[in-house]
Amino acid sequence: MSKPPEAPDVGELTPPNRTLMGPGPSDVDPRVLRAMSTPLVGHLDPSFIEIMNEVQELLRYTFRTDNTWTIPVSGTGSAAMEAAIGNVVEPGDTMLVPTNGYFGGRMADMAQRAGGDVVEVDAPWGEPLDTADVATAFEEDDIDVFGFVHAETSTGVLQPAVPELTSIAHEHDALVIADTVTSIGGVELKVDEWGIDVAYAGPQKCLSCPPGASPLTLNDQAMEKVLTREEDARSWYLDLSLLEGYWGEERAYHHTAPITNVYAIREALRLVAEEGIEERWARHRRVAGALKAGFVAMGLEMNAPDEYWLPSLNAVRVPDGVDDGAVIDYLLEKYDLEIASGLGDLEGEIWRIGCMGASATPKNVSLVVSALADALQQQGFDADAGAAIDAVAEHL
Repeated sequence: MSKPPEAPDVGELTPPNRTLMGPGPSDVDPRVLRAMSTPLVGHLDPSFIEIMNEVQELLRYTFRTDNTWTIPVSGTGSAAMEAAIGNVVEPGDTMLVPTNGYFGGRMADMAQRAGGDVVEVDAPWGEPLDTADVATAFEEDDIDVFGFVHAETSTGVLQPAVPELTSIAHEHDALVIADTVTSIGGVELKVDEWGIDVAYAGPQKCLSCPPGASPLTLNDQAMEKVLTREEDARSWYLDLSLLEGYWGEERAYHHTAPITNVYAIREALRLVAEEGIEERWARHRRVAGALKAGFVAMGLEMNAPDEYWLPSLNAVRVPDGVDDGAVIDYLLEKYDLEIASGLGDLEGEIWRIGCMGASATPKNVSLVVSALADALQQQGFDADAGAAIDAVAEHL
């Protein structure tokens, strides 16, 4: 019989102090970190139930919705995504999904795992969906659920004309699920006014909250479909008909909620409310606009056209002859600055540079622009750092 392992000699936790300007997570406000260090209570403690109520109200404000069924799912953004799709899509349903980015593909995978059939509406990576193409897809197939990505993290594209898309779906009695992971709290998002039936998000991007409790909202029509399913959802943990007992009026035990993550998202959402949602949208656009101006001034090209530009996630084309991975490594090693490479069809072709939440500051923009210019010069690309910094200052 082998000896049991000895206790490992592991030192204190000392992660590097990075500036997080990638596609997420973003820098966390010190207030959120302090909230996570406050004492635990039980997940059915009366004080925690009051905290749950407050989180739901704050989420409604941030989503711009009156939906009763608005909760933080216990898990990362992908858990909220799977809760949305896995509950609303039943076996035999048909879901229309986009092909214009990495996360449309994930929608398709989740719909298929839920027992649904998938129909795709095509658009190139780096472009939004065309409303005419969506209308044609509805004419050609009997679609039950339509999913779209409001802010595509893999391409830096913001989907315009959302009310037109939802109107097309509703004319065909289909429910609409929106991926708002990279838009909530950072760019204009109006769930009720735009006719979105279900929206899910992640806390670690424009909300600047550690992952672990992820926003989800469903209107009455969507929740009715969930509660009248003929088959149970395939995930017990994410079955919204069971979670209703915990997050609804009853507040009965379902699972042990991640207490500290709920504390965190409450404080992050308090920061949103204190700043004001419209003011927060404007800040992201202003600060990210300065970042974009700096990139252009140093001779770089944005992946998305101006009309589809996503302020919270800037996709920048990698110049010919430049090693995208070497630039990322250089920024991390010399500046403790994180940006990310492309995904899927755009792997190796773009950098993904976030401007989200607590990371969306003039100081961080100046750091990114000057550091990226330095990294590009190391690779022989003639990046004009002075012009870039001047462009940032002029925009701000």
